Amino acid sequence: MFLLVSTSLLLVLAFVGYLNVRMNQKNLEDATLESAERVSDVIKRSTAYHMMRNDREALYHTIKTMANEPGMLGVQIFNQEGRISFSTDPNEVGRFVDTSAEACYGCHAQSKPLVHLTRPDRFRIYKSGNERVLGIINPIGNERACSEADCHAHPAEQKILGVLGTKLSLKAADDHLRKSNRKLVGTILLGVLAVILLTGVFTWRVIHRPVERLREATERVRAGELGYEIAVTSSDQIAELEQSFNEMSRQIREAHEELTTWNRRLEERVRQKTAELSLAHDQMLQAEKLASLGKLAAVVAHEINNPLSGILSYAKLMRRWIERGDDLKPHAADMKEQLLLIESESRRCGNLVRDLLSFARLTPMNVQPMDVNSIIDRCVRLVEHRLDLSSINLDLQLAPEPVPIEADPAQVEQLLLALIINAVEAMPREGGVLRVTTTALPGGNEAQVTIADNGAGIPEEILSVLFEPFVSTKEANGGVGLGLAISRRIVERHGGRIDVNSEPGRGTIFTITLPVRHRAEVTESMMQAV
Repeated sequence: MFLLVSTSLLLVLAFVGYLNVRMNQKNLEDATLESAERVSDVIKRSTAYHMMRNDREALYHTIKTMANEPGMLGVQIFNQEGRISFSTDPNEVGRFVDTSAEACYGCHAQSKPLVHLTRPDRFRIYKSGNERVLGIINPIGNERACSEADCHAHPAEQKILGVLGTKLSLKAADDHLRKSNRKLVGTILLGVLAVILLTGVFTWRVIHRPVERLREATERVRAGELGYEIAVTSSDQIAELEQSFNEMSRQIREAHEELTTWNRRLEERVRQKTAELSLAHDQMLQAEKLASLGKLAAVVAHEINNPLSGILSYAKLMRRWIERGDDLKPHAADMKEQLLLIESESRRCGNLVRDLLSFARLTPMNVQPMDVNSIIDRCVRLVEHRLDLSSINLDLQLAPEPVPIEADPAQVEQLLLALIINAVEAMPREGGVLRVTTTALPGGNEAQVTIADNGAGIPEEILSVLFEPFVSTKEANGGVGLGLAISRRIVERHGGRIDVNSEPGRGTIFTITLPVRHRAEVTESMMQAV
């Protein structure tokens, strides 16, 4: 605390001292510039009479006399072209100054020299040896008396006849500024030390010791000594804080006792409610199982009842023919057709039962290393005859290198074969294109298979429930609606994912992504869920 206060005061006083030093320097520089400006104007006015008489000897004598004053380093007169016509340094006479230099830039920044200069543009401070030099330029205007004089008249349109340059030493001003700054800094340091000392004593007596007592009391309360109180020995604001702490400590002790009582009651209530929730959860699970079983029974009853009704009707009809003793020869063709229908409907019931068993029963997985490209080749050979019969073109875009994964080959083959057959059945008999693509995804952790067709597509209202059991897009072909549900379960058992993208009239794309490394915990969680 003391260090923070001391540092803050030190920074504030240092900032104030810095501002005072800068302000002192600015004031001194402004005074110096104003004095230099007056000196330049005095030289200019003192030589005006000699300029009017074109008395160069008297002009130069006056300038040399004034240049001998203390602090004056030199005086120059040069024309608009930069040629020095007079200088207190004879070696500079006749030379040209650089009009693009910093000192001349204020007038010659444009195509024509300026007639009037602002005050800052007339001054320039630079280093020369071990001292700073102030240079000031004072344009000599073409006054009316000069332009109308008979002796050496200048054209009236020439606004500037030349420039008077004066160089003044800033050594005396800089020495005075350094002494003033040293005194100011010394005064500030003494003030800082005094303030730090007084602040330290005040902080220790009024703040540190009471705060230390509060800290110790807080530690005791934190350690479990609830209700601990501080002995109040004063009547200031710190004492009010100590009294507030004592009241807080008493309230904490009372609240802790009350919370302990409520915790005991709450624990008992939680045990009771947990038992009730567990019972309700078991009942809800049982109800969900019964509801699912009821839904399954209804679907199965509906799916089986239709073919059984047809079988029963045809069987009754043929029995009626036999019981009446009719000649069966005229009915031979009808009986053959009806027997074929009975056979077809019976096979449909068998397929339904087989699919239900496959969907409901999870067989153990035989996980082993395999190549996805090899499985695709085997599936294509199985449907190759069907593709030829339907005039469907096959576009195989397999990865050039093997795509190895760890999976159950039989289940992966069942998955891919089901999707390929669905794609074949969804396309027209002429002009269909089946595209199968395999690739190893970047990173080497997943493999991807894409099966695309240009068939009729899937309606948008079916896409959201496409993988649900008993949802089919080919009811006219006798589809039960378990194929895609079984396919999704196979993919999920392998820890992968299956996505579908379809547009009515443009075709469907199924994308299967499988992990390269099989994760046994995925299969275990699926088995437990069932």
